[in-house]
Amino acid sequence: MPASRRGSGSFTLTTGQTIAIHTRTQDEEDLPHATKKTMADHLRKYESLFTLTPQRMRMIVEAFTETLDLGLNKPNQIVPMIPTYVFGWPTGQEKGDFLALDLGGTNLRVCLVTLQGEGKFEISQTKYRLSEEQKQDDGQKLFDFCAECLHTFVETNTGEGAGQLKPGQSLPLGFTFSYPCSQERIDHGELIRWTKGFGAGNTEGRDVAEMFKKSLEKYQLPIKLTALINDTTGTLIASHYVNPKTKIAVIFGTGCNAAYMERVKDIAKIGHLGIDPGAEMAINCEWGAFDSFEHEHLPRTKYDTIVDDTSNKPGEQAFEKLISGRYLGEILRLVLCELIDEGVLFLGQNTYKLEKPYCFDTAFLSLMESDPTDELLMVIGIFTHFFALETTLAERQFFRALAKLIGRRAARLSACGIAAIVNKMGYLEEGCSVGADGSLYNKYPGFADRVHEGLQDIFGDKGRNIVTYHAEDGSGVGSAIIAAMTKHRKDAGLYLNV
Repeated sequence: MPASRRGSGSFTLTTGQTIAIHTRTQDEEDLPHATKKTMADHLRKYESLFTLTPQRMRMIVEAFTETLDLGLNKPNQIVPMIPTYVFGWPTGQEKGDFLALDLGGTNLRVCLVTLQGEGKFEISQTKYRLSEEQKQDDGQKLFDFCAECLHTFVETNTGEGAGQLKPGQSLPLGFTFSYPCSQERIDHGELIRWTKGFGAGNTEGRDVAEMFKKSLEKYQLPIKLTALINDTTGTLIASHYVNPKTKIAVIFGTGCNAAYMERVKDIAKIGHLGIDPGAEMAINCEWGAFDSFEHEHLPRTKYDTIVDDTSNKPGEQAFEKLISGRYLGEILRLVLCELIDEGVLFLGQNTYKLEKPYCFDTAFLSLMESDPTDELLMVIGIFTHFFALETTLAERQFFRALAKLIGRRAARLSACGIAAIVNKMGYLEEGCSVGADGSLYNKYPGFADRVHEGLQDIFGDKGRNIVTYHAEDGSGVGSAIIAAMTKHRKDAGLYLNV
């Protein structure tokens, strides 16, 4: 009987679940495993598929910059460059109590934000879980649920104590609705399309602000919907409120997006509104759609094509599908399935658990990349616990290297998007801060470093002038600041039509 190796240890998943590992990994004679050389040969193939050269990145940036300009000049473009009617930067002196409601990909969050001026604030919040059924059910029911949660939150937080709402106090609300909407004014938004796995019926093409106001009336809440915003716009404003060097905000999580402040004279498509050309307005890029349908600029592999073809929106969100946390695990799973079909991996083992689409979470890639052990015990744990599969060290090293290739490509493509805005606005010389948020940026090991490395590959040494940092809470605090800025603007009688 050949000697077996034992691996033991434990690790914690993002869900909070702790998994203990006590695994026997049989030697090659017991199960027909791939050899170290075979794995190295395959890795070379994937390196050439997933690696982005600086030259290729610069070509993507050029095409990306042109796409951004197109979206500002003409309505209904693939990257829609949505005017947000958020005028200019916050002063940092905004004050008062404001509510924020955030309809995210997994949770609904209700926040009470007290702005204290001087870039300071206090926040209390509650999260409510969204079920998969609610995401696919009727749209009006979804907004009724939002209003119901708001009602519960207001009741719980009303009282005479410090930091509590006064009974019957009327409050402005910022509603963070992070799905592509076309807006004609700040308290209106027509849903262009659902993203992040949502598919609630009777909603696309309708004014979601109006639908939500209907739900507020149903629950008789003393709340005025002041601003409908996107989380990325909120991130831009909240981050600037705390760090005025911030010029761009990006989200790299379940979805991906960017926002920045544009000169009104350069937004040709809103020229008819009579807004002062010298004013500034935040633009919500919705750049996840870059290179959709035509697929001319991004380096898609056959695995990316499968992810796209089998998604609920084939052809759409092409950029997002290469870099968002929703898809990276699936890209890696498709590579593994191909190697299983070719008879390279897991011979003689039952691989049915790995054959289920989206069973390989992007969190697994994070864990594999951050495994500090020589034997790669976390990788053992993932494959034995979730997929009942035995692995050799050579295979585990290959899985980790593959995770690294896919994660690195995502970060470098993300850098291309940031570089396009920097290019367009001429921020390179003076430099700027980029407020970044989202699970990929915050939790994926080395993601931020790889973005910075990508920026230097695109711009040379000057790329160091562009620095990303962990952004402020855009969908809560940012939403409340925008509600405050909008109330102030309307009270002053400025641009009341938008």
